[in-house]
Amino acid sequence: MMQRIVLAAAFVLAVSASAQNVERAFRASMTGARGDAGRCLVEVDVDGVAVVEITRDSGRLLTLSGQPAEWRRLECNQPLPAEPVDFRFRGIDGRGRVTLAGDPRQNRGVAAVRIEDSKGGRDLYRFELTWREAGPDRQVGVRPAYPDSVREPERRDYRDDRERRWETEVISCASDGRRRFCEANTSRGALLLRPQGEGECRLNVSWGFDERGIWVDRGCRADFQVGRRF
Repeated sequence: MMQRIVLAAAFVLAVSASAQNVERAFRASMTGARGDAGRCLVEVDVDGVAVVEITRDSGRLLTLSGQPAEWRRLECNQPLPAEPVDFRFRGIDGRGRVTLAGDPRQNRGVAAVRIEDSKGGRDLYRFELTWREAGPDRQVGVRPAYPDSVREPERRDYRDDRERRWETEVISCASDGRRRFCEANTSRGALLLRPQGEGECRLNVSWGFDERGIWVDRGCRADFQVGRRF
């Protein structure tokens, strides 16, 4: 009996460990008319903590805890530009906490959304990203209506796509109430992964980054992911 308990515990630990840092790539399904108004609709199943990253017409889903998160939909009417105008994030469905962890205007064109589901079992999370793309032939200041048409996206398997490998490094940076700087390779941006203290970590308020590394302030303590390669 004792041997069975030990084996069962070891199995649970192995399954829990295997669920950490699971990455799933997904190509957006393009639908609707392209114009000044850009929109991406995202749906994922999450059990625990996960981060969704949107870059151009592709998505990356990173599971930080719980069972591996799953894509349900990534639908856009145009690729997310590197410097969107009037970028906005809006949560639609989901019982847990959904926050914008990376604004593409300050994150090298990458939009990152962190999902924290503290209840047992999976839940469907839906959110949208909207923006305008300014240019010499576009009228800035006019906000057109966004397309509402949706359909099931095409799925793509990136397991054999050598151009979609991800190289990351996780560093910890902590503030004791005052501003502190941590050197890091932020040439591809930085992403908040795991808060480690009571202090709130808000992008461009209590944490941020520049070409030299990451800074934290106001008691923000967290692990950050840097060094992504696309």
